[in-house]
Amino acid sequence: MAFDCNKAGDYSPEYPSSICTEDTLIQANILTKCGKAKNLISLNRLNNQKSSYESLPRLTEPKENEEAGTDTTASMCGTRCFTDLPAALVCEVLACLDPKGLGIVSCVSTVLQTLVADHQGWKKFYCERWGLPNAPIGPLVPGGTPDGRSWKTLFVDREFQSKSFMGRFSVDVLRGHSEDVRTVFLLASANLIFTGGHDSVVRMWDMEEGLLIDESRPFGCTIRAIAADSRLLVTGGSNAYIQCWRAVEGNSHLFHISGYGTNRDSEFRLWGHEGPVTCLALDPTRIYSGSWDMTVRVWDRAQMKCVQKFMHADWVLALAPHGNTIASTAGRDTYVWDIESGNLTSVISNAHVGNAYSVARTHLTNVLFTGGEDGAIRLFDISEASDDEDIKPAATWVPHTGPVHSLAFEYPWLVSASSDGRIALIDLRKLLTPLNSSKRRFRVKNFDISAIEPPQRMFHGFGCDLFSVDIGADRIVCGGEDGTVKIWNFSEALEIEKKAQALRSLRQENRMRRRKSQLEMNANGRRADQCSIAMKRNQLKGDKSVTWQNKRAIDKEHGQKKFCTLHLCLFMF
Repeated sequence: MAFDCNKAGDYSPEYPSSICTEDTLIQANILTKCGKAKNLISLNRLNNQKSSYESLPRLTEPKENEEAGTDTTASMCGTRCFTDLPAALVCEVLACLDPKGLGIVSCVSTVLQTLVADHQGWKKFYCERWGLPNAPIGPLVPGGTPDGRSWKTLFVDREFQSKSFMGRFSVDVLRGHSEDVRTVFLLASANLIFTGGHDSVVRMWDMEEGLLIDESRPFGCTIRAIAADSRLLVTGGSNAYIQCWRAVEGNSHLFHISGYGTNRDSEFRLWGHEGPVTCLALDPTRIYSGSWDMTVRVWDRAQMKCVQKFMHADWVLALAPHGNTIASTAGRDTYVWDIESGNLTSVISNAHVGNAYSVARTHLTNVLFTGGEDGAIRLFDISEASDDEDIKPAATWVPHTGPVHSLAFEYPWLVSASSDGRIALIDLRKLLTPLNSSKRRFRVKNFDISAIEPPQRMFHGFGCDLFSVDIGADRIVCGGEDGTVKIWNFSEALEIEKKAQALRSLRQENRMRRRKSQLEMNANGRRADQCSIAMKRNQLKGDKSVTWQNKRAIDKEHGQKKFCTLHLCLFMF
């Protein structure tokens, strides 16, 4: 595609790169094989317009001067490549494309491939889906990624991993807790799993090996909530305080939770709640905690002080922050609060029949999911909610027969755990559609509620209550009443699918080869059944078919003689 930026009716070969003014005609002409512009004749209609440059010669007879056609076309087209545009304009054009469009553009040429690979739009696409990746200990290069890879590489790898949850998997079981496991947390960036429960001990596991790395001393209470990133680990339970560990520099597993032989400054507690801590969450600057004292508290990570408190009408059972807002569930209702002002922005009354036990949010927009005592999972769009009208669920799933105790979201998958011993996996790609607006790129798609697809996968066979679930990278982790931690490992799903697809292709190729051979034999007038082919490949001396027939005839005659002799002997006796 060649872009012509020519003066309407005028052209100046001396100023091929002049900036187009108001009267400039911009055309995209597809050049023919010989270099002529297909729409060149259409310029004749504009040859009466004035220009500040030399006038364009009028084309009264387009067929003459064919010998100099190439030079005339080159001088009149003024072709320019897309990469000749100013760098700022190229970035604006690329910013209008989605990830699929950027991938197509990168295949056009090596220059465009380099431009697309360095485009900052990949960072926006990544953060819209999965948020900012966990930062490592130590200084981070401004504008860079935690591990030094490009944003495009991070996006492609994460998108590739998200497809593995529909493939084959293996199940690993971690044993170590003596009582039921009430909470699990997966820190995929560090290959760590944290668990806690009624035995009052926090345990840290290696995600890849499935081995116990470290465990805390008993705290004398039920551990009900765990949250972590690459710099801080926090836990909460029925003793009403928040136990915290800072990451230890130089430690390959980040935290030393046993507390023996380490710096005491890396372990501390936050006091303020007057009841059991039921839920925790982290972001780069804050700690969020909810409690049975009917409050949600916001803590500043720099000062380690409570900076905000939100009062509820019932026990706080779950919370989920997003940007400058935080969603929480208390009793049957779900609340959305503004963190800076402390105001209540939205209330979802009677979100479930019974208590709303769990809540999850996406990084895409103001969409939240709730799970309740009625076994239902509901999706609410709170982006355009008003105080005058009740917020109705945009979608509802009922995959469980018992209360939904836990929800976790990683684009595009929503996973739930229930007391019926099952885990549901729901794909939300069809419910969330991108917008062209740069301020709000995603919204909930308008669709028929009766046409909602059921969960893509259901994991059965545990026979006990499941209290907590988490998802990350290519793993799903859950803990339950039996005291074990189960891990669904999808890391080899795509590789297995590739091998299966290659095997299917090989089988299809063999079938086509046999079909071709059969058609060739039919064309030669020979019977192409399997028996004739086998006889042809396994011939012995003589006509084997005649031998078989003679042998069967002889055996039949000999058997009849034996039968007659036997009857004669019996008659004589």
